[in-house]
Amino acid sequence: MERFVIEGGHPLEGTILPAGNKNEALGVLPAALLTDEPVVIHNVPQIGDVQTLLEILADLGVEVEWAGEHKVVLRAFEIAKTELHAELCHRIRGAMVLAGPMLARLGEVRLPRPGGDRIGRRRVDTHVMALEALGAQTDTSTGLSARLSRHYVMRTKRGLEGDDILLDEASVTATESAIMAASTARGTTILRNAASEPHVQQLCRMLNRMGARISGIGSNVLTVEGVEQLHGTEHTIQADYMEVGSFIGLAAVTGSEIRIRDATPENMRMALMVFERLGVHVEVRGDDLWVPKEQSLRIVPDLHGAIPQIYDAPWPGFPADLMSIALVVATQAEGTVLLFEKMFEGRMFFVDRLIGMGAAIVLCDPQRAVVVGPSKLYGDELVSPDIRAGMALLIAAMCAQGTSVIQNIRQIDRGYEQIDERLRALGARIERAD
Repeated sequence: MERFVIEGGHPLEGTILPAGNKNEALGVLPAALLTDEPVVIHNVPQIGDVQTLLEILADLGVEVEWAGEHKVVLRAFEIAKTELHAELCHRIRGAMVLAGPMLARLGEVRLPRPGGDRIGRRRVDTHVMALEALGAQTDTSTGLSARLSRHYVMRTKRGLEGDDILLDEASVTATESAIMAASTARGTTILRNAASEPHVQQLCRMLNRMGARISGIGSNVLTVEGVEQLHGTEHTIQADYMEVGSFIGLAAVTGSEIRIRDATPENMRMALMVFERLGVHVEVRGDDLWVPKEQSLRIVPDLHGAIPQIYDAPWPGFPADLMSIALVVATQAEGTVLLFEKMFEGRMFFVDRLIGMGAAIVLCDPQRAVVVGPSKLYGDELVSPDIRAGMALLIAAMCAQGTSVIQNIRQIDRGYEQIDERLRALGARIERAD
């Protein structure tokens, strides 16, 4: 198994281009199932999760062609089966999004329980509820109890039909699945408490170019007027704002001067506010972001000197996937801050690795951590538990004194394209080894 060997304590310098948005790719690629015409996607990140999703689509009978380094052409002329590949689906959480377009196209889908990051319980109830409201029937009886069932069999006898649906949580993937299912359903669907993240907005715009009729884009109430069929289109994926946030954190803790090109700053407003509270100043220069070197990194207290709290929330709140990055930055900032991970109860468990490196962190419970900084970090033997924690540990290793080894880097490769090569171009001392 591959690993990263990192010599920390060296500042970086230069320009880096963020890859395409991982979460957007996992939403727009399944939309190709809604038409038998070609769908062309630009700026597709070459990462593990995207490759797995493309393998799932190919297993269904979709023709998948890489027409360039980051350009994919999908041709879903004929879908060969309704059962998704179990082993492939177990690798990624995003496979659940396929339920919506599969029901719209074939009226049936046999979906294995999804995999992905182990960051606590991740419900699929919202997916099932939304699709059942559109006319799907769900069967989890496969000889095991419903709780232990390994498959969700969903089918519709008379096709999908629009409805007024209130989601019990603003789930991104459930919203995306429901939108795709509703696009060709009979009648009108109103989706309330819908997720409104930039990648959800991008999917809606892509579907509209395919002939769908979706309004309310960017809000929490989406109206989808069903149409008979959709057609092919071309779509360009935006920059991954999780990568952008990771590069900001990396520049801050290593005292580096980094320019992040084509960073889509409008998607970074809340993240930039949070980084400012950690003492990280970022300048917006057109479509680029510039992080000056050797920043003060001093935590800004709340009014009357109260200890500040940073917490994640659905869009436009601070993204959950950047909490791990913010936590590492906090270890290098002067002052005390409470970080509250509200959305995933298992995401904070990686902090024991940071404590082992020398960080002053008190894990109050599975979702809250108090960080007192700055702390000098030292190189250590580390294991990447999930995509974002893996990147956070990589950042910690880059600012630590001495050499660190990170095992299980497949988790990092799932979400960050050729991260070692791109960081070496900035002067990082990182090597990939067997």
